[in-house]
Amino acid sequence: MTDTTTSSEAASPAGTGQPLVVLSAVNKYFGTLHVLQDINLSIKRGEVVVVIGPSGSGKSTLCRAINRLEPINSGSITLDGKPLPAEGKALAQLRADVGMVFQSFNLFQHKTVLDNVTLGPIKVRKQPKKDSEDKAMALLERVGVANQASKYPAQLSGGQQQRVAIARALAMDPKVMLFDEPTSALDPEMIKEVLDVMTDLAKSGMTMVVVTHEMGFARSAANRVVFMAEGQIVEEREPAEFFTDPRSERAKDFLSKILKH
Repeated sequence: MTDTTTSSEAASPAGTGQPLVVLSAVNKYFGTLHVLQDINLSIKRGEVVVVIGPSGSGKSTLCRAINRLEPINSGSITLDGKPLPAEGKALAQLRADVGMVFQSFNLFQHKTVLDNVTLGPIKVRKQPKKDSEDKAMALLERVGVANQASKYPAQLSGGQQQRVAIARALAMDPKVMLFDEPTSALDPEMIKEVLDVMTDLAKSGMTMVVVTHEMGFARSAANRVVFMAEGQIVEEREPAEFFTDPRSERAKDFLSKILKH
């Protein structure tokens, strides 16, 4: 099976390599609402960064800005040392390098599971169909849904669909994977099966940015927790430090509410 990390990424302990994604003084407005306020954040190769915070804090907008699904108003974002392109083929190439998993799966309903996973490699990466199908089956095996390859998304559970969405993103050999609340649309019993796949992916050395409400995943899989509130990064620390001794009152208040449930 083809691994999704390069040898340099796999050999590099989390957080020791050169920054792969760099956000500098990033601002984003929706009308008069200032949703991202002077965001500065560097994500190193092989690092797993989990972004948490109350609803409306700008977490999803931050995630979507990294592959330019949300254009920013000022500041800069670079991927692998290059600024994000504005449009055209360069932007399509960027999106091929930045895998994205949404809360609503976003699978093509009229295509089979296998076709969903092979579409990008064939159309964008121009890979031979047979090679793409072999790799897709290996990835579907990796996420535990190889036996569903000939089915359509509507025939799958939510948890299975989300695991297909992860395989689809991995099929493009992305440099970084973005997860925008990937378990929020799932029934409780399906959440673990998706988080297990994400945890395995983190252990494999994939660079990941994960927006989530799953504090257990943040504790166990993250190298760094970024806590946002009201469009700002309030704190960023290692999980053990953040969860046991948050510095800001805003983080203390957030954790006191969320950890009781």
